Amino acid sequence: MQHFYRKALVAFVFLLIADALIACFCIYRSNPSLSLMPPEKGAARWHFAAITDVSNGGASTVRIQDATRQSLAFDFRVSRVIPNPWAWAGLLIDGADGKPGAVDLSKYSTVSFLAKCRPANSLVLNMVTVEKNVTKQGVKLAYLPVMTYFSCNENGVPVSLDLTRLTIPEWWYEAEHVDIARRSYKLDHVTKLEFGASQFSPREADSHVEISDLTLHGRDDRYLVALAAVLVSGWCAFGIWFFRVQSRALIAKVDSRLKKDLSFVAYRQLTVEPFDDKEKATILRFIAIHYADSGLDLDGVAAGTGANRNKINEVLNTELGMTFTSYLKKLRLTEAARLLTNKTGATVAEVARSVGYANSSYFNRTFKEEYGCSPRQFRNLATGSTTPAERDPAAR
Repeated sequence: MQHFYRKALVAFVFLLIADALIACFCIYRSNPSLSLMPPEKGAARWHFAAITDVSNGGASTVRIQDATRQSLAFDFRVSRVIPNPWAWAGLLIDGADGKPGAVDLSKYSTVSFLAKCRPANSLVLNMVTVEKNVTKQGVKLAYLPVMTYFSCNENGVPVSLDLTRLTIPEWWYEAEHVDIARRSYKLDHVTKLEFGASQFSPREADSHVEISDLTLHGRDDRYLVALAAVLVSGWCAFGIWFFRVQSRALIAKVDSRLKKDLSFVAYRQLTVEPFDDKEKATILRFIAIHYADSGLDLDGVAAGTGANRNKINEVLNTELGMTFTSYLKKLRLTEAARLLTNKTGATVAEVARSVGYANSSYFNRTFKEEYGCSPRQFRNLATGSTTPAERDPAAR
């Protein structure tokens, strides 16, 4: 059994380490992130562009200063020439063929970046996506801008925005003839991200903006589900393996113990044979005959044999290397093991009483200390591994 428990401990530690590594991988993958500035490997190709109201008769200006793709720095000035002016710097997605493209950002739920501006300002982030439900076949694509606001100052403000709670501007519903009650959107075909002036930005004043560390963050629960499945299946497999191997180890232990105890039973039978030392023979014979008496104790043996307590212990120690208590316990449990194996119709309580244990609970506890399993488990293991004739020569 010790070999089995060492093997089980090694398997347990290995499973813990494997589960920890798998958990780290799944947790990491369940929180995907994508850096756009600076762009990481695998990110979509994109370029900067100035977006103003000039094409609509406005006079707002945008001048991009940093074109290294590590950060976005630009100056803008909002004009009052038209009622609703705009001045933005855009991050435009490039297609594989060099034409305008789109990227699927639907698995990301937040975007974070560091925003610096001079003077302090309230700016807007626009994400423009292709709206398939509005676009009609054969007609040019319909683009849906979704937006939110953020603040910045000269010292820099870490910004984190929820991409699931962006706002669709009111003018878009009228321009595309869409029911204003419809507020849903998807970021599965994003064509550009725009940073720039809002209706709260100062008019006819120069402003400077720097955007850096632009990163998208998401959550993919599929990896957590996979982790749970791996953990459950792994520990179930370990449990099944543990109990099966433990059963085999217990069977082997029971077989070995039964074979070992057979010699002890045979020796007990010899103790009823005549000894040259009559006093010794009387003591051994009395214990061998009366061990099943639940009230048997050292004083009872002394009274039944006429020997004193010291002589009884001396005989047992000399002949068997045991004290009276350990010898009596050995006799009872050995006989109980034989009865459990051979008399399958007798209950555990009946077996306990037949070998001198009036208290079944105490018998169960004592038996388990001796054989490493309960009497019921012992019976199942013993009867399932060998035949009664193999365990007890007297049964032949």
